[in-house]
Order: sequence, then C-alpha cells, then structure tokens
Amino acid sequence: MSPKHIVFKKVSHDKSVTVYMAKRDFVDHCDFVDPVDGVILIDPLQLQGRKVYVMLSCTFRYGRQDMDVMGVAFRRDLFLVTRQVYPELQDKDTLTHTKIQKKLLQKLGDNAFPFFFEFPDNLPCSVTLQPGPLDVGKKCAVEFEVKAFCGENRDEKINKQSSVRLSIRKIQFSPALSDVAPVAETTFEFLMSENPLHVKMSLPKETFYHGEPVKVNVDITNSSSRNIKDISLSVEQVTNVVLYSNDKYVKSVAIEETEDTVPAGTSLRTDYTLFPVLAYNRERRGLALDGRLKHEDTNLASSSIVKQDVLMDVQGILVSYKVVLRMIACGTLTSSDVCVELPFKLMNPNPEPAKDSETEDMVFEEFKRAYLKGVVYGDDDESPTEA
Repeated sequence: MSPKHIVFKKVSHDKSVTVYMAKRDFVDHCDFVDPVDGVILIDPLQLQGRKVYVMLSCTFRYGRQDMDVMGVAFRRDLFLVTRQVYPELQDKDTLTHTKIQKKLLQKLGDNAFPFFFEFPDNLPCSVTLQPGPLDVGKKCAVEFEVKAFCGENRDEKINKQSSVRLSIRKIQFSPALSDVAPVAETTFEFLMSENPLHVKMSLPKETFYHGEPVKVNVDITNSSSRNIKDISLSVEQVTNVVLYSNDKYVKSVAIEETEDTVPAGTSLRTDYTLFPVLAYNRERRGLALDGRLKHEDTNLASSSIVKQDVLMDVQGILVSYKVVLRMIACGTLTSSDVCVELPFKLMNPNPEPAKDSETEDMVFEEFKRAYLKGVVYGDDDESPTEA
C-alpha cells in the first residue's frame, strides 16, 4: 500500500477559489526558511471577470480585537506581500514547481494555478501569550496567515464570501546537539569574612526537549563565615516583546524550594530536577507558548534562535530560558542574597525527514473547524469564540 500525503484544502463561501497546501508548519532552519507554496483552484464562472490574489502576512497582535479604539487596531503587520495568481502574469508552465505542486496541477486541471512565497530573515516564529482564565477574544500573538481573495484590484476591500484564510506556523526545531555542557561558576566575598563562598552550577547539556526534566548539578563550597540557607532553583522564561520598544517579561515556569543548608566551613554537592512544562502552568497569564493550529494542544514557547546579523531588525516576541539558583548568606549582623544564572535552550526535537515517494497518494483534508465541540463560528471560521 503506497503512503498517503495529506493536502489541506479550503473553499471560499461562494466557491470561487479553493486553496490547497501540502503543509501548514514551515521550519526556520536559521540559514533558510521553508518556502510557502500551494495551489489555487478557481471557478471562472463565479469569478465574473475578477482577478485572484494570494497574500502572505505576519501580524503581531498586541490587544484583543474588541479593544480597537477610534479605528486604531492593536495589531501591526510585520510582513505583508500580495501576488496576483489569475489572470497569470507568467505562464505557469515556465515556472519551477515543487513536487506536490506538480501533482496538484496535474490532478486539478487547467483552472489550477501555483503560488510561492519566501520568508525574510527577520521574522519571529509563531508565539502566543497565554490568556488568563477570564480573558476572551483573540490573544496577544505573532500569527502567520495565507489569504486568497477575488477582486478588481488588490487594494479593494476584501469580500469574505470570496476569500479563504488559512493560519500557518513558522517554527524552529532543536539544532544539532552540542557536546559542551553549560557551566556557571562564581565566587562571592562578604564583609568581615576572610574566605569566600564558591558556587558552581552545571547542566548535562545545552538543549532540553519539551516535557523533558531539567537536571541541575549544584556545587557549593562555603569557606566564608556565613551560613547558607533558603536554597531554591527555578527555570525562568524570558519573553522579549519587541515593537515600539523592547519590553522584557520574566516568569518562573518551574521552581524547587529546598530545605538544604550549607553552614560555614562546609560544602554541598547535589542534583536537583526541575520540570518546565505547560501542564503545571495552565493558569499563568502571559506565559509565552508555541503557536498552535486547530485548537490542538501546545507547549511552552520554544527558545528563539536568531541570526546575529538580523537580531537588531527582528520584531515580535523572542523567548529564552535560564536556570536561576538563589540562596541567602546569613551573617551575624546582615544577610546577603546570592544568585547564579545559567541559560539553556528548550525546544522540540528535529523530526526525521520524510522519505520521498513517487507513488505517494494525495489525501485531501477539509480545513474546517465547525466540527469542534464548544466552538461557535461566524462568517470567518478562522476566528472562533467560546460557546
């Protein structure tokens, strides 16, 4: 039995355009990003002489739709490009097509036309900020979308009956694992103490996968005259929201408070285990999560990997993680807070590449959420509201 290749399909309300896409997750490999490609099938009778366009957009939404005030929307288009698909500006037979485009064009016939987009280097990945339990409406998020529509020209107001919208994601997977184990090591000196406090914290590897426990090795050599108590460790998510300014939000996603102490002149060498997973943080408002499709479950946002030469140009939401070790050094007269930080990456593993097959059959999957229970849809089924 030959393998099946799922192709996503969505039809406009008036049946004038149908969009076919072989995937909805596009991987940022750092040195390049998977191109966005697909096929649009038109109905010339329904078009009635109108043109057909396809648009790729990246939008940073930083407020709910119902918060729009005096015509000012709480959203910003980070990237927007529109191309005419029909009437075709270039003979489709002269264009270079992907394998799936070739199969779709052969299957769908003369009224099918290909489209192709490339992402620029300075776009963030799909990220959404977790709403609070009482929040309603669209979330604060970086969203990507492919939209096909009909019109006399590309600038006229889009008729929802003659348009199709598909949410897509730009994602990153873990790079090749490094053999270098992260280490943070520092020495603290205190007033009226001849000898210092030496603290070393290390991780077995730089990159951990979502759902994987984070094992932290702590080595404390207390040669000072102070007693160490209230030792705690946490995994902190650092979210940089870059738009008109650079705002930073830090939230703990895992914490371990211990009763361990290190009296003066003693040492402590032990391992601690932290579990930075979404399941323990579902009520935490403002946590960054990976973007999701079809209301599927998601996870904490993956660490953002951005090329240094475009880092200053990136807008949207960037995410990083660090392990933080805290303790209190208690003296006779005063106490001091001691803190050590160690950054690491939290990501999804890179999946095995799919094997190409010339005999692969295509299976069309209707992109329609109306079958989901508890969700009510208006004219645009990409924008559900809770029932």
